[in-house]
Amino acid sequence: MTMDSNSMTMPMSDPNAWATAMNNLGMPPIGMTGQQLMPDFDPNLGMMAGITPLNPMMPGLGMVPAPLSQDVPLVKEIIHCKSCTLFPPNPNLPPPATRERPPGCKTVFVGGLPENATEQLIMEVFGQCGDITAIRKSKKNFCHIRFAEEFTVDKALFLSGYRVRLGSSTDKKDTGRLHVDFAQARDDLYEWECRQRMLAREERHRRKMEEDRLRPPSPPPIVHYSEHECSQLGDKIKDDGKFPEAVRVLLTWLERGEVNRRNANNFYSMIQSSNGHIRRLTSEKSQHEKEMEEAKDKFKTALAGIVAQFEQIVSVFQAASKQKAWDHFSKAQRKNLDMWRKQAEEIRNMHNEQLMGIRREEEMEMSDDDMEDAPDSKDSEDSGVSQAEALKEENDSLRCQLDAYRNEVELLKQEQGKNQPIRSEEDNTHSQQLSFLQQALQGMQKQLLKMREELKQREAELEKSLEDKQQLKNQVQNLKEGLQNLQNTHAMQLEMSKQDDRGGEESANQTSEATVSTVVSCSQEKEGPTEKNPPSPVHSEREALLVGIISTFLHVHPFGASIEYICSYLQRLDTKINPSEVEALLSRLPCTFRQELTGVGASLEKRWNFCGFQGIKST
Repeated sequence: MTMDSNSMTMPMSDPNAWATAMNNLGMPPIGMTGQQLMPDFDPNLGMMAGITPLNPMMPGLGMVPAPLSQDVPLVKEIIHCKSCTLFPPNPNLPPPATRERPPGCKTVFVGGLPENATEQLIMEVFGQCGDITAIRKSKKNFCHIRFAEEFTVDKALFLSGYRVRLGSSTDKKDTGRLHVDFAQARDDLYEWECRQRMLAREERHRRKMEEDRLRPPSPPPIVHYSEHECSQLGDKIKDDGKFPEAVRVLLTWLERGEVNRRNANNFYSMIQSSNGHIRRLTSEKSQHEKEMEEAKDKFKTALAGIVAQFEQIVSVFQAASKQKAWDHFSKAQRKNLDMWRKQAEEIRNMHNEQLMGIRREEEMEMSDDDMEDAPDSKDSEDSGVSQAEALKEENDSLRCQLDAYRNEVELLKQEQGKNQPIRSEEDNTHSQQLSFLQQALQGMQKQLLKMREELKQREAELEKSLEDKQQLKNQVQNLKEGLQNLQNTHAMQLEMSKQDDRGGEESANQTSEATVSTVVSCSQEKEGPTEKNPPSPVHSEREALLVGIISTFLHVHPFGASIEYICSYLQRLDTKINPSEVEALLSRLPCTFRQELTGVGASLEKRWNFCGFQGIKST
């Protein structure tokens, strides 16, 4: 019993979706029976331009559309083959699960085959997806299919979930449900790795070609020595414009070792010509230095004129800000005038600093005589630092000059040793020059020693002035701290007198009297202790102030306070207070402060209480 293909067709759930899918593939939307779904179809409107349209009437998988987006529902229909029929799965069921796709996958696993399935049937069903290179069938209703191209695997996965029926048989051995999934094969992985290595080689070759193209050209090779090249090079060395290139060639020849006895005179003449350029280069350097000095002078003069004009502009703004002219301007005009004046003053100050920096540099470059003329007693700290730097620079320059003189003396001695034969007039002049140089060398050494001694004296004076300045700062800071502590104590006493409802006025007076008495006793001890009184436990005025502040603090806390609580309060007034110092001070005054243990077990705590009113009776 054969089955007609037209009788097995099932109605499409949504013909528009099927038409959209076929339109994306670039082929006319035609149904399974051959009728055209869209009569006004234009083949040029396909979204996949450049791809050859598929034949819609091709049997088997020719009707399988490309993967669509998730927004467009995928419609699967019945597929008729020569010896079997494929029925689509239920569209309401979830899609079949697949494993992760291996790299370069060309092999698929097909499970759920009918028991009576043959390789010819597998070739008939899956051969429409693409060229098959190998089929490995198992006896347990599954097989592995290897395709020639990777994209054909996606077409084979489209058949996952389809129900297969051989002919019109209803036997269980002639039916099955296909499960298609990716398979991991060593051949696929090997081909993929080979292809990746080939791509990597191509990429490296492309990069190398690009680097070779972008690499700068190599310098031209330097020719070897010859008589002709030597004569040309001698002329080039004498030319000022071609001298750098010619010196490079001469250096290369010397490094190659192309000097011998035959051409030694030629090399000597070229080296002598190179030495002749030293005078030219020295004169060019001095000329450039002279131009730089002239430019500096010109810039300094122009800057002084600019600063003078800025001063005039600032004076104009100051005159306009006086009451005679200021009252006649409106509020907006006054605002603009203030802003302009501030901007002019900032620019004026900036240029003044620049001009002063130039003048400071000139003062540092002054000679030794000019430095001695400056008064040493009235120099400030900044001038002392600048003078010390100037002395260091002069010291370095004197050292350089001294080394130069020594080198000249050694050269003269060597020349005298070579030209020993006759003592001619040149020898006399050399001896005179040598004596002059030795005298100059001795004078420079004396001057250098003198400069060193003066530098040490300046550094000692500078250090002494810095120490005096630091001591004055410390004294001023101590005086400020003492004044601040007294003010805080007085303010706290006033606050406590206001908050005490049980006769706080009397207690505040007593505490203030105690504080004053301690301060007076401390000052009397500082002025001159008597011989009969014993030594006071309070050693300084600062400790007396601390006793007064702590007494007032503990009087407010009748149940006492821990040493950490007391120190946290005192450190608000002075961050330099140490808890060990405060505890030692309280221990030295047992009649004024008493330590008690409060709490039980783990909550045991040491607290200090003020017992001055009871202690004054006992003392």
